Amino acid sequence: MSYRKYFWAFGLVIVLSFAVLGGFGFEIYQKAPPRPEQIVSSSGEVLYTHQDLLDGQNVWQSMGGQQVGSIWGHGAYVAPDWSADWLHREAIAMLDLLARQNYGRDFETLGPGEQAAVKAAVQAEMRHNGYDADRDVLVISDLRARAVTEVAAHYDALFSDDPSQTELREAYAIPPGSVPDPERRHKLTAFFFWASWTCAAERPGEAVSYTNNWPAEPLVGNHPSASIVGWSLISILVLILGIGALAWHFARKGGEEDNPDAPTKDPFLGLQPTPSMKATYKYFWTVGLLAVVQVLLGIIAAHYGVEGDGFYGFDIQSFLPYSVVRTWHTQAGIFWIATAWLATGLFIAPAIGGREPKGQRFLVNFLYVCVLTIVGGSMLGEWLGIHQKLGYAGNFWFGHQGYEYVDLGRFWQLFLFVGLLIWFTLVVRALAPAFREKEGRPLLGLFTIAAGAIGLFYGAGLMWGQHTHLSIAEYWRWWVVHLWVEGFFEVFATVAIAFLFSRMGLIRARTATAAAFFTSTIYLTGGIIGTMHHLYFTGTPTGVMALGATFSALEIVPLVFVGFEAMSNLRLSTSRPWVTHYRWPIYFFVAVSFWNLVGAGVFGFLINPPIALYYVQGLNTTPVHGHSALFGVYGMLGFGLLLFSLRAMTIRYVWKEKLLSIAFWSLNIGLAAMVLLSLLPIGLLQTWASITHGMWFARSAEFMQTGLMDNLRWMRVFGDVIFSVGIVAMAWFITGIATGSSFAGELAGKSDAPDGRKASSRA
Repeated sequence: MSYRKYFWAFGLVIVLSFAVLGGFGFEIYQKAPPRPEQIVSSSGEVLYTHQDLLDGQNVWQSMGGQQVGSIWGHGAYVAPDWSADWLHREAIAMLDLLARQNYGRDFETLGPGEQAAVKAAVQAEMRHNGYDADRDVLVISDLRARAVTEVAAHYDALFSDDPSQTELREAYAIPPGSVPDPERRHKLTAFFFWASWTCAAERPGEAVSYTNNWPAEPLVGNHPSASIVGWSLISILVLILGIGALAWHFARKGGEEDNPDAPTKDPFLGLQPTPSMKATYKYFWTVGLLAVVQVLLGIIAAHYGVEGDGFYGFDIQSFLPYSVVRTWHTQAGIFWIATAWLATGLFIAPAIGGREPKGQRFLVNFLYVCVLTIVGGSMLGEWLGIHQKLGYAGNFWFGHQGYEYVDLGRFWQLFLFVGLLIWFTLVVRALAPAFREKEGRPLLGLFTIAAGAIGLFYGAGLMWGQHTHLSIAEYWRWWVVHLWVEGFFEVFATVAIAFLFSRMGLIRARTATAAAFFTSTIYLTGGIIGTMHHLYFTGTPTGVMALGATFSALEIVPLVFVGFEAMSNLRLSTSRPWVTHYRWPIYFFVAVSFWNLVGAGVFGFLINPPIALYYVQGLNTTPVHGHSALFGVYGMLGFGLLLFSLRAMTIRYVWKEKLLSIAFWSLNIGLAAMVLLSLLPIGLLQTWASITHGMWFARSAEFMQTGLMDNLRWMRVFGDVIFSVGIVAMAWFITGIATGSSFAGELAGKSDAPDGRKASSRA
């Protein structure tokens, strides 16, 4: 197809997909589970108010939110899923209360027939909606109100310093007195009750709960619905058809266009780094530092799974609790990967544009100060919020918002959003002269669009407020986590690699443009609407499941063929002797392809169909996908882009590559060992427990604190150690670029530009 047709196909996919995603977003707004003005017993006792629910959600956020257990399956994995845990505890309490009321003895002492009758009555009570829309009141029976009071007392003790809950707090890695104010604990139980009520209460006029019968809980009649099973089968069919269609496309295409003969000399050999390009080195050094910090935090977070009250006997939970450690671990990962990408854009833009815009160096340095301020300020705010040092509003603005991957307070979110826009402006102003050249202009335009999307789509994280309904906040959160990261980061990755190879003369600009447009269109065809596969069980209507399952299956289709890209990159790495100087960046690009297939593809689809996610949402199968996709794809790409930029910056020197070899193989082997020896076996065992007993059991201390599970968590040490060696080796190498210890000498003929022009010529 011509560029125009590619462009229209790309634009049409984006417009239609966002129209569908936006339309269902409106439906989510309309059909979100109600948050009543009052929750009362049938005798008129007020248990909770609307304000209690709002404040309780804020208390949950302030203590770490999704970094301390999970709600509706989204969050951390050491503590329970609070919605599933409350639901089970409430059902058990009601069984005993009803048994004593009707038979005068505990439920366990009843005969089979009596137990069946009590179970049926409890199930009917729990599935009854009870919400009066006219009065905006939720009415529950007096018996259930007593059960709610019992369960609330358990959580009140858990989040206080009550010594009776010491053992359970250790299993959950929750420090004593994590919510010291009794009033705030009362409000927290209001939010937990509401979240669990939505899991069992049937939607008006339907036979499924607000969360589509999630979690699996036999006591309340939560089983997979026909829609869950049906749309799972359809998603698998769509995946097979999609793979077949793309295979037919490649077969019909009859092979790739021949690549041109690579230049005899490195096109970047004549590059003279400008002041702003040199200023990006500090970004790359910061990438190495943040990566080391993330690994150290990851080690501590993993250890909390086996020693919930400290670190090898040291009492660190009082000042560095699990919720802080995990928050910083996830945030540091996002920060260093994003910093690597930002620095690459700032470095290559003047090289491509051929000139240094006025004031570019000052602005690059200014942006760096902004990055450091955001990283340090947000982490400090999260620590203060979790330690209950900020009020409701203060925590929202400067503390911990409680939403995984977007934990930082609203002020820091705004600051980061502005910083991304500044970055995009700096890249565009440096690239602008290159648009005068007709050759490569379409690819340059697509690169600019992808860079703009990275800046703009983070703004979706500003769409919720302090008291926004959880269903709606989750809708917008996944715009950031899925669309920003898995969608437009993927597009940027595709375009950036094609763009760099075309500028090096290894592939034709026309071929690179066509491939980038085609691949990006395929990614976004499933990726935009596929965002909804994260929303199956977050208080959304069935239509979200239907479209989410269907289109998210299409996300996997292009990943099946990433082997072609990997082999192409490997061939390019040996096309000319000078290209071998870029072999380690190219090897990291090959690793991106591998982990795209394994982490995003295989492990992504493992938890993608509704019937699979019904049983595994919130289990360790999720971090299997998360680690192998986030680091395996975007982390490896970040290092690849970093090394490419450093190679171009220091092209006159021969690198000592031993550290890079250690880093590359340690990172890949360590990541694989971490997943295969620990996370995946734990996740599969939890899946079996979820299927046989229910979600509550798969996340319970009773199941997770067994000897087998402890041993599997310890098995992660092997992968973690190997992975850590790789991170340290990479950071050491980056530092050596500044000190000169990473150089083995200078290249022969270093002063020769590739075409005989001065060294300041455009690369």
